[in-house]
Amino acid sequence: MELHQLAYLVAVAEEASFTRAAARLRIAQPGVSAQVRKLERELGQDLLDRSGREVRLTPAGAAVLPYARAALAAVEGARRTADELAGLARGRVAIGTVTSHDVDLATVLADFHAEHPGVEITLAEDTSDRLVDGLREGRLDAAIIAYDTPPPDLDLRVLTDEAVDAAVAPGHAWARRSTVRVADLRDRPLICLRSGTGIRAILESACAAAGFAPTVAFEAGTPQVVAQLAARGLGVAILPASIARGHAGLHPLRITKPELSGRLGLAWRRAGPRSAAATAFLSQFEK
Repeated sequence: MELHQLAYLVAVAEEASFTRAAARLRIAQPGVSAQVRKLERELGQDLLDRSGREVRLTPAGAAVLPYARAALAAVEGARRTADELAGLARGRVAIGTVTSHDVDLATVLADFHAEHPGVEITLAEDTSDRLVDGLREGRLDAAIIAYDTPPPDLDLRVLTDEAVDAAVAPGHAWARRSTVRVADLRDRPLICLRSGTGIRAILESACAAAGFAPTVAFEAGTPQVVAQLAARGLGVAILPASIARGHAGLHPLRITKPELSGRLGLAWRRAGPRSAAATAFLSQFEK
């Protein structure tokens, strides 16, 4: 039994025709037919029913087909892995990230590209919820996400752990205060990141524990825009402490009872195969 015979069997089964299979494989039709016959003789079973207008699998052929596909996939996987390990020549790594953080991702990507110039890198920005979905569905190899509770089916490397603060314009009634309780946020017009982000989830969870739903008057895609809206007096911003305390036009307030904090982490799938390119990228964060 040879691999090309299995490949011919799969092609004929998928095309339901020796002629179409031969065209797809770019091989003369008699050669395809002869090799499939040879495979049938070796197995002692007819694998294809040639009596109709279309070629169909016999029961024996239907039983053999999954094994033929698995054998071809295994060989392709071995070749791809060998190629990647021999210099990561044709690898690909898909990275996701939330829109705002202090991780110097540009330097990480530049260093990785310098070490593995043949690897194709894609980068996408999205909310943490959508990035987690991308990891679970295999569309992403790794992602920087904001989170409160770690997703149970992902591995995480904590990158930052930062307090979540409130912030108001200097003319706001709370501008003389240094702290604010979660309960004080009830019925206040809040400015926050959109649903699906880590900070929004932390806010909603804390408010729910206090017995109310937050009143989000404005939501934005980045913490910087949230800060700008609050500086214009449009409401109470909920922000990472570094941004709340680093914006010249805002008065920060530490949220207490309970104190809120958000984590930023590099996440990847715990189960399933991982390419050599993805493994090499993850190792960048161990340096």
